[in-house]
Amino acid sequence: MDNLSSFFINGWDHIVDINAYDHLLFVMTLCAAFKLEQWKQILVIITAFTIGHSGTLILSALDIIPANSKLIDMLIPFTIMITALANIINYNKEGKFSDTKLKYGIALVFGLIHGLAFASNFKFMLFSDSIVMPLLAFNIGIEVGQLFIVLLFMISLWVYTKFIKGAHFKWNLFISGAGFGIAATILLNAVHGGQ
Repeated sequence: MDNLSSFFINGWDHIVDINAYDHLLFVMTLCAAFKLEQWKQILVIITAFTIGHSGTLILSALDIIPANSKLIDMLIPFTIMITALANIINYNKEGKFSDTKLKYGIALVFGLIHGLAFASNFKFMLFSDSIVMPLLAFNIGIEVGQLFIVLLFMISLWVYTKFIKGAHFKWNLFISGAGFGIAATILLNAVHGGQ
């Protein structure tokens, strides 16, 4: 049981740790385009992200797919940048690219990419042949950490709209723009560091 709790704690730490800001940044950018009353959609999209990275974790832990850390270091900021652009371009628009199901699909696919980054941490902790319970505990830790971050994010949005009387479009523009800028810096550092 202590071993499973350590997997849970490690999953939690991997998300809420300020040094893992690329994942925090993705979660916040993913939520930026949603309004307070869309909290159910936020829960679904975060869960889609979790399902995506869970799939990759399983495949990587079983050594079915290799983890190329240099490629992952470039792909993760790219996912943040694409999400940020989609938030700004498709804000309050109707059409196939603003469809909520498409957003869930993107979160799922991008979750696969982020799962490769989680995989190295997970595999480092894995000492037994059975991966089912450790993987479940690790994923629950990640999901609870993500929901905690989303809760703080939504409280911030509530304060912004309720007390500052800010427009949601400006909130989305600021969060998505900041996400894009920080991710672009991470990507440039990854490209420069890989040379």
